[in-house]
Amino acid sequence: MKSHDLIIIGAGAAGLMCAITAAKRGRRVLVLERSNKPGKKILMSGGGRCNFTNLYVAPDRFLSANPHFCKSALSRYTQWDFISLVEKHGIEYFEKETHNGLSGQLFCRQSSKLILAMLMEECRQAGVETRLNCEIESVRHGPANWINSSNGRKRPTTATAAAAEKPVSEGGFHLGTSLGRFACETLVVASGGLSVPSLGGSGIGYELAEFFGLRLLPRSAGLVPFTFTDALHTVCEHLSGVSTGAVLSNDRRSFREDILFTHRGLSGPAALQLSSYWSPGEPIQASLLPDQNAMELLLNWKRQQPRSLLRTQLDHLLPRKLVLELERLWWPELAETALAEWPDIRLETVAQKLECWALKPAGTEGYRTAEVTMGGVDTRDLSSRTMESKVAGLFFIGEVVDVTGHLGGFNFQWAWSSGFAAGQAV
Repeated sequence: MKSHDLIIIGAGAAGLMCAITAAKRGRRVLVLERSNKPGKKILMSGGGRCNFTNLYVAPDRFLSANPHFCKSALSRYTQWDFISLVEKHGIEYFEKETHNGLSGQLFCRQSSKLILAMLMEECRQAGVETRLNCEIESVRHGPANWINSSNGRKRPTTATAAAAEKPVSEGGFHLGTSLGRFACETLVVASGGLSVPSLGGSGIGYELAEFFGLRLLPRSAGLVPFTFTDALHTVCEHLSGVSTGAVLSNDRRSFREDILFTHRGLSGPAALQLSSYWSPGEPIQASLLPDQNAMELLLNWKRQQPRSLLRTQLDHLLPRKLVLELERLWWPELAETALAEWPDIRLETVAQKLECWALKPAGTEGYRTAEVTMGGVDTRDLSSRTMESKVAGLFFIGEVVDVTGHLGGFNFQWAWSSGFAAGQAV
């Protein structure tokens, strides 16, 4: 059995940052990753360009049962710290522009592979050891013994585990894995969440937290597209691939970004953002002309372009396919009627729908396409300064913790910050 000062479960953004930080402090660090390569989420993020942070990181861009929890870590390792690391490695980046101007979202100009290569080079220089294709089968701490239930074996209670195996010292952890047994004084869980299981996401972090007596908050898919099963499903199928700027909102939040129709429902930045604030069964609203007073606009067209068709005028503001679909839904009987002949009350009805199109999602696409997992390890059982749990020597960082950022690089920044905080403490 090989012993290390620190073992990190998960070679994602948080785990690698923690490993680098701890190893630079002289710790003997081993990172265990169940996938065949590290940083799979890093590689696929941002369309392959990795939206690695945001210039405008602030606590109010994060969701948590305790909105203050993230403040300490975010202040101790900021976006500027990670940008400095990126610049040190000569990686070119750019700030994304949106309908509202510059967004603060920073992307690699070339490839997300450069961010992963940077982290792995930092690991190499610091002496971090990494093992891939490694399944965690059991974790022992004192008399307690957790056994991975996914292996088809019953997870024993503390008492049965103690009776079944020889006791180990109270201090330290012993891990049984598909690559053998390992021991460490400190264990960091950076296993991610349930989102995108094809990239290595799993529930092991939650199982470990629960086994060691930590509280868990309900988990759900976040930053995920909406789906529809009613007549709007057909509309979305017809419009699949069409994108437009809009304001998407519910009773709690609104986001002005692009929306993207898919063959299953509604995606795009505005939909992904709002999904984190949405509960099943709730309606949402879309404003398709966020810069306009729709009623004034339509009345002006009626006066100034009396012989024009409504779709002809809307074509200047909205995608053609969307206009034709809205025409079929909202004014089919007036489709070929000049604006001069429209009753004002009918223009008002269309204007109201353009400003507040009521939609009721059937659900979301779930963890399969979600960018993050909402909820997770309850922050009441963690130190906001170090990420250590109430079990001495056991830390939780990154997505497995109940801290979820907005779209736009905030979740990566939480990974860097929480990983650094733990790395400084282990």
